[in-house]
Amino acid sequence: MSTAYRMNRLFAPDGKCFDVAVDHGFFGERSFLTDIENMPRVIDTLVDADPDAIQLSVGQAPILQRIAGKRKPALVLRTDIANLYGKQLPRTLYSRMIHEPLEQALRLDAACVVANLFMLPDQPEVWEQCVQNIMALKPQCERYGMPLMVEPLVMQDNAKAGGYMVDGDIDKILPLVRQAIELGADIIKADPTDDVSEYHRVIEVAAGKPVLVRGGGKVSDAEILQRTYDLMQQGAKGIVYGRNVIQHPNPAGMTRALMAIVHENATPDEAAQHLKAEAAS
Repeated sequence: MSTAYRMNRLFAPDGKCFDVAVDHGFFGERSFLTDIENMPRVIDTLVDADPDAIQLSVGQAPILQRIAGKRKPALVLRTDIANLYGKQLPRTLYSRMIHEPLEQALRLDAACVVANLFMLPDQPEVWEQCVQNIMALKPQCERYGMPLMVEPLVMQDNAKAGGYMVDGDIDKILPLVRQAIELGADIIKADPTDDVSEYHRVIEVAAGKPVLVRGGGKVSDAEILQRTYDLMQQGAKGIVYGRNVIQHPNPAGMTRALMAIVHENATPDEAAQHLKAEAAS
């Protein structure tokens, strides 16, 4: 089976995709649960706002897939779990693959699976675990026609920034993105660079595979809308945002605003009207 069939479910006819990530509870961090404690309500809100995809873990994906009807976002299934997002890192770090990831993905009717490729300062063992995970996942994805999204993440030193802070140095991002491509990624989910005007270089090094940009930490509405617009102008094929949507006071309005930028080439000011309209209703 060709991966193209499931890619057609994940990406809209314009070749773009907005995937809302709500897999944060998988990583065991209390702060990640803010505003997503009630997952059925969160997923209902997102389904109503109609993004292209929702990214979930094996334990939460059934909430989405039990919803009746053919008009609902595609499922992107998180296949790996890590313990490196806290302000204080534990004595031993890991990034482990769930068991039988493709069988679980197929049973859940996923359109895509996603795995991390972490690069942390002085933590080569975690990077090696990620490489092993992806190498094991790739032939299974090929066998069953499942698109593989790889998330190459360069992180800052934990003592400086905590375990979830982006290192936007393009000279660190480029080789990790390329490594993900060399390992067989069908889709790249990468952080924005410090200088957004350089992001076309990330697109180039991805060698024709679609690049979706990760949202990272929570920022102001104006900043996330402007950054998203600028990244799309650089050639990104879409976005994978979590906290900037699910921790927003108006997640449905923010979803529609971002969808307008991704699919309609709306300017930040035009997109912001969706936030106002949703709030007024």
